[in-house]
Amino acid sequence: MNLENKTIVITGGGQGLGRTMAISFAESGANIALIDLNEELLQETAKLIEQNGVSAKYYLANVCDETQVENTFQQINDDFNGIDGLINNAGILRDGMFVKVKDGVVVKKMSLAQFQSVIDVNLTGVFLCGREAAVHMIESGSKGVIVNMSSIARGGNMGQTNYSAAKAGVVAMTTTWARELGRHGIRVGAIAPGVIRTAMTDAMKPEMRDRLEKMTPVGRLGEAAEIADTAKYIFENEFFTGRTVEIDGGLAM
Repeated sequence: MNLENKTIVITGGGQGLGRTMAISFAESGANIALIDLNEELLQETAKLIEQNGVSAKYYLANVCDETQVENTFQQINDDFNGIDGLINNAGILRDGMFVKVKDGVVVKKMSLAQFQSVIDVNLTGVFLCGREAAVHMIESGSKGVIVNMSSIARGGNMGQTNYSAAKAGVVAMTTTWARELGRHGIRVGAIAPGVIRTAMTDAMKPEMRDRLEKMTPVGRLGEAAEIADTAKYIFENEFFTGRTVEIDGGLAM
């Protein structure tokens, strides 16, 4: 897909990786529709995008609320006269041990609310947004692209029962959608990042950050721009679908 003048929807687009991808795609000439819950951050991202001479609009919506998602994608479709791509980037963390044991006694367990909140945003939200994007692409005849954000944690990671389960589900949905939607000219891919440098990692104690860097064969953390480049690759390579790209500096080897 040539991104120029295409309309790309990015969830979680107010900050962090979502903002970086939005700006990167705008630099390639795409118009951007941002979805998030923080209006101030959305406004900031939209202004940065518009510096590239493209159109940017933002929408306040909870990605795990079916009605809000349906209404938001309908509004985006109306505002931009179609939807060409979606990056399912919105996600949260609620880390904790499945059961925490001290001296042979269970002192804490992951609550259902802690588990369900992550499943709601990181899995159900991906499902809802992906479904609505596909509906509008099919009805308009657009040969679109959907990119879902997974994680190397999809293989299982201590303290992340909820997150790992959601990210594994994202990969399964990606493969399924690619098989179902290919007949409509829609490609679907996923990205599984490793540890990416963010405001959170920058705020870590130096010794903790050093340990993370040493765990990675390339000897550093990933950059958000490298994830944005990977998303662009999936959009631009017309033979790519149904696969998950690991961008982790070799951490998952």
